[in-house]
Amino acid sequence: MNLRPLAACLSLAACALTAHAAENELSAAEKKAGWTLLFDGKTLNGWRTYAQKPAGGWEVVDGTLHAIAKVKGTELITEKKFRDFEFSWEWKVPVAGNNGVKYFVTEARTGAPGPEYQMLDDNGHPDGKIGPHRQTAAFYDVLPPAADKPSRKPGEWNASRIVVKGNHVEHWLNGKNVLAYELGSDVVKAGLAKSKFAKHADFGTKIDGHLMLTYHQDDCWYRNIKVRELK
Repeated sequence: MNLRPLAACLSLAACALTAHAAENELSAAEKKAGWTLLFDGKTLNGWRTYAQKPAGGWEVVDGTLHAIAKVKGTELITEKKFRDFEFSWEWKVPVAGNNGVKYFVTEARTGAPGPEYQMLDDNGHPDGKIGPHRQTAAFYDVLPPAADKPSRKPGEWNASRIVVKGNHVEHWLNGKNVLAYELGSDVVKAGLAKSKFAKHADFGTKIDGHLMLTYHQDDCWYRNIKVRELK
C-alpha cells in the first residue's frame, strides 16, 4: 500500500489549516482536525527531562522555546507517547548551529533513544561536512534527505514535519517531503548497518515512544510545536 499520497494530503491540509493561526496557538480548524498544541509560548507544560535528568539548558523567551548554548543542559521529551502521528514545528539555529528532534524515543536505551530528524547549519557545522546523511532533515547518520531540499540560511525560521503511518515515515522541510522510508526495509537496514547505531539491535524499530528535543550545546529556537495522532 502506497501511503505517500495520504501523508502528502495530510501534510498539505495541515499547512492550509495553520496558515492563519496565531503563533503558538491552534485555530478552530486545527482543533477540529485533531491537532494538539505542545508549546503554549509561555510554559513547558507537557514536557519533562529525559531519563529524569536534572532540568537545565532551556528557557521560554519572546514566545519561543530556546535551547541555551554552552550550559549544562539536557534533552526534553513529551510526557505523552505517540505511535502513528504527524508532528509539526518551526525552528532556527545560528551559524554553525546543531540540534534535532527524535521520535520513537525510549528511556530504556539511553545511548540511542530514537531516530533523529537532523537540524543543522549544513555548511557551517562540522557534522554537515561528513555527508548528507548528517545534514538537515536527514534520518541522522542513516538516510539522507533529497538533494534539492528547500534549505534556509542560519538564523531564518524553518518549518519541519514528521509523519508516521504504519511503517511509512516522512521527513518534511519547508513544505516539501524530502525523505520517505519504510521501517524495517532493506534500505533502512543497510543505512543502520553503516551508522553509529549498528550495535543497537532494536534501534529504529517502531514503538509507542516520546518525542524529544535534543540538546547539543548550541542555541536553537522552537515555536508552533504541535502534533496530531493518526488513526
